[in-house]
Amino acid sequence: MATVQTGSPEWKARAQAVLPPTLLPDLAYTPEVAAETAHLYERVKRVIPPIEWPGFAPYIKAINDLKKARNAVVLAHNYMTPEIFNCVADVSGDSLQLAREAVEADADVIVQCGVHFMAETSKLLNPDKTVLIPDMRAGCSLADSITGADVRALREAYPGVPVVTYVNTSADVKAESDICCTSSNAVRVVESLGVKRVIMIPDEFLAKWVQTQTDVEIITWKGHCEVHERFTADELRAYREADPGVKIIAHPECPPDVIDEADFTGSTSNMIKWVEDNQPSKVLLVTECSMSDNVAVEAPNTEFVRPCNLCPHMKRITLPKILDSLVFMKEEVTIDPTVADRARAAVERMINLNH
Repeated sequence: MATVQTGSPEWKARAQAVLPPTLLPDLAYTPEVAAETAHLYERVKRVIPPIEWPGFAPYIKAINDLKKARNAVVLAHNYMTPEIFNCVADVSGDSLQLAREAVEADADVIVQCGVHFMAETSKLLNPDKTVLIPDMRAGCSLADSITGADVRALREAYPGVPVVTYVNTSADVKAESDICCTSSNAVRVVESLGVKRVIMIPDEFLAKWVQTQTDVEIITWKGHCEVHERFTADELRAYREADPGVKIIAHPECPPDVIDEADFTGSTSNMIKWVEDNQPSKVLLVTECSMSDNVAVEAPNTEFVRPCNLCPHMKRITLPKILDSLVFMKEEVTIDPTVADRARAAVERMINLNH
């Protein structure tokens, strides 16, 4: 189906063909829509200006109505924009949380608001459910940095050494691996194998950070996140010089010299927990920019300094595309069955380790 602008007459005509009249969104900001979404705006008013809300609210109402009709759940990563994260998501969190919740999802349809590898992980864990991603082009520089053939070559170069694979990878790469990990459980996964040496792919900086937390020797791969690799230690020192009281917390996908400048390093979920536990007056989150908005909703007494590096892939996911996904049941994620079983085993080993 050719792409048309959501809400246009042509779009409405196509939507009429697949939806009953009672579910057909008109996307107008009416007093009824304002009333039905007022409680949601109250939640996000610190991070979404009032002038923007009339553009978001009709989509939010339409998406939430269609979720019920489709028996669908929306899973949203911490890097989603606040109108998605706070207003249409049923489950939100980091990669590990979303993987766990995907297993428990009591729905026929899963809409993955994140990037493609996350949607693949949901499909691996829910082979009999329909998994949709609002934009199939939402990729990941880490996932693109390595292939299944690369993993097979690593195994030949290091015979007998187990492969720990970050979830930020394709199903093809997971299928060649022994176990998956996320940034929140990477150290535990590495040490669970009971060996002296592991191959950890594809994020070089995450692997180097894990190496500082364990005696297990880590063999790395030179994959990087295009968001986190742009941060520099000089940049963080400049923030400290401008405001010595600011607390800096970093994601382990950042370069080692950036991590050295931080007060705390952890996964997105652990960064959120650190802010909740410590309630700093001012904090700088060294990660994707939208996460600051989402944490700010829960931390009204903290000022967030935003070194705003945006993920271009995450930002492909928008309210209009989520609505399109639910109206037209697109884009459906499928995985080659010859790959899926082996990839699923690597993900399930990680999931089971955390129970």
